[in-house]
Amino acid sequence: MARKAVPGQAESGVPGWVSPMLASPDGGRLREGPEWAYEYKLDGFRACMRVAADGSTVLTSRNDVDFTDEFADLTGVLTEALDGRSAVLDGEIVVYNDAGQIDFGLLQERRGRYQTHRSSARRGEPFDDVPVRFLAFDLLQLGGTSLLREPYDERRRQLTALPMPDPYRVEVVRGFTFTDLAADRRTPRHLLDHVKASGHEGLVAKLRTAAYTPGRRSNAWLKHPLTQTTEVIVCGYRPGQGRLDGLMGGLLLGAHDPDSGDLLYIGDVGTGFTEAERARLQARLDVLERKRHPFAETPPRADTARAQWVEPELVGEVVFRQFTRGAGRLRHTAWRGLRDDKKPADVLAPQRREPASTGARAKTPARKTTREQTQGEPVAEDQPTASPGAKITVQAGDRRLVLSNLDKPLYPDGFTKGEVINYYSRIAPVLLPHLAGRPVTFIRFPDGVGGEQFFEKNVPHGAPAWLPTVRIARSGSRGSTEPVTYALLDELAAVVWAANMAALELHVPQWTVDGDGTRRPPDRLVFDLDPGPGTSIVHCCRVAERLHEALTEDGLTAWAKTSGSKGMQLYCAITTDDPAAPSAYAKKLAQRLARETPDRVTAVMAKAQRTGRVFIDWSQNNPAKTTVAPYSLRGRDHPTVSTPIAWDEVRGCRRPAQLVFTADDVLDRVSEHGDLLAGLDATRAALP
Repeated sequence: MARKAVPGQAESGVPGWVSPMLASPDGGRLREGPEWAYEYKLDGFRACMRVAADGSTVLTSRNDVDFTDEFADLTGVLTEALDGRSAVLDGEIVVYNDAGQIDFGLLQERRGRYQTHRSSARRGEPFDDVPVRFLAFDLLQLGGTSLLREPYDERRRQLTALPMPDPYRVEVVRGFTFTDLAADRRTPRHLLDHVKASGHEGLVAKLRTAAYTPGRRSNAWLKHPLTQTTEVIVCGYRPGQGRLDGLMGGLLLGAHDPDSGDLLYIGDVGTGFTEAERARLQARLDVLERKRHPFAETPPRADTARAQWVEPELVGEVVFRQFTRGAGRLRHTAWRGLRDDKKPADVLAPQRREPASTGARAKTPARKTTREQTQGEPVAEDQPTASPGAKITVQAGDRRLVLSNLDKPLYPDGFTKGEVINYYSRIAPVLLPHLAGRPVTFIRFPDGVGGEQFFEKNVPHGAPAWLPTVRIARSGSRGSTEPVTYALLDELAAVVWAANMAALELHVPQWTVDGDGTRRPPDRLVFDLDPGPGTSIVHCCRVAERLHEALTEDGLTAWAKTSGSKGMQLYCAITTDDPAAPSAYAKKLAQRLARETPDRVTAVMAKAQRTGRVFIDWSQNNPAKTTVAPYSLRGRDHPTVSTPIAWDEVRGCRRPAQLVFTADDVLDRVSEHGDLLAGLDATRAALP
């Protein structure tokens, strides 16, 4: 394949940044066959190393944040190897612990020190005690030639041909082809066993013929993270609330110490249950109730609030990612079911995978709440390493906040509270304009998705004094007014505070309030497209195209976003003095489309009318209703997001998966495209 020079790129200058190609989940099935190669999945900071012909080096994060000063000891190391050529390498910055394992916790601690001292006289303080290493896994440019269109095998060949003059600082990630493994009488499963034993995160399978596609999440790269299963003893439960009232909300787990035989508290599990299974479990738990916990030592009070204890007779199985050292807790758990074939006496606590070396430090988010700190995110105070579940103090803008339980999984796939805070803090610059002046209704998931959830309109007790609020009267069922005190999220700290409450979903009305709490007339028109049974977001897109045409004819500009669940919404910025007018207009337009294609569209709310049709929910324009905010997470099995989309994406949608975006996907999209709803208010027009 002929290779192409990078346009406008001077050989003597530092090459331009390349947005990284991203891997897709493999759904738990590690791909096998001669077309695949395998690399270790690394636990560090994704980084692009750009080297000029004179050796000048720039390091940038996956979101184009400059890492150069922070990891200055990685610069210039490839000058000799490149022999006067420029280059762009894709890789991961990692730290190793004393047992020779990649340790993200140490990298977090190093970053916390850097963030603390970068504005002080200690900015240049060396990090000799925590050396970093750049592990390269792709070569995107060499000299003036782009390698992006070259197949993986060719890029890998040229990468491994580069001499590594200082492997303590820069090295190539080990790679294995399926054919190489087969020649050694080994399989990818053998490799996975080795990866598990050596403490790596997992494997990434890469299609050997695939080009490098910048900024895209591709099925040519498939990540296979490691999970583990273990038996546990059910020792108690937290009663469910809200829709789970009368059922258990989460189980409290135990196992026997392998040495002493004592029954230990090893954590909880709140996801992975169907409601039917919750009911079956509750029936068995009811006959086992006891007054006190059964453990040799009393569990932490924060973990056992509202606990109902039971005799330790039921054995179950959970999936987990890690068993923490020190506290001895399962992390990222999901329920797999009861194991009636196992006896409680046979259930032993998992072996801790972290080494017992005294020089290694526990992996913990003590120094910061996010995996990759970017400008404007909360920065943790310089403090001793915290144990899992401990509270930490962070700086978010001008505010100090106390966060807790960052390791607690809130989604069945293991996405933690710390990762929720990470997402909301990084998306805040584009999220906040869509919340400005709008009272927020939260949907909170304190026990994670699958556990208790509840709407919260009133600001909860214990909210910080600096949080702006607004008191608004609402109509009661009999015409009485019942004031509600809503929160207004107008800064980074407010968003982080909400995320720390496990407020996964943020919902707002189509109107704003003045500083004195006076409700303004509606300024947005919304159409909520809800696919009925037998339809999907693909069908919603076809209806959205028709609505777009009709709205354009009426002088309005439509903007699209996914709901983050099954459907999508269209917004128009409007002016009107009549609070009832948007609903009336939206209803009229919805009924028109339903008359034109009654077999595909309905404007009737009754669920019996929705099978095979898309319901255009015009009632979301009622002043009493709210709609999920752009960039809000949703409480589903995965951390999906209500995502602004371009009209080209709407028109091109042929499969539902094309318009499913997770938190990571959305951060990548915003990094590449900015806020696709940024121009909404500039298109404001009078409501017809």
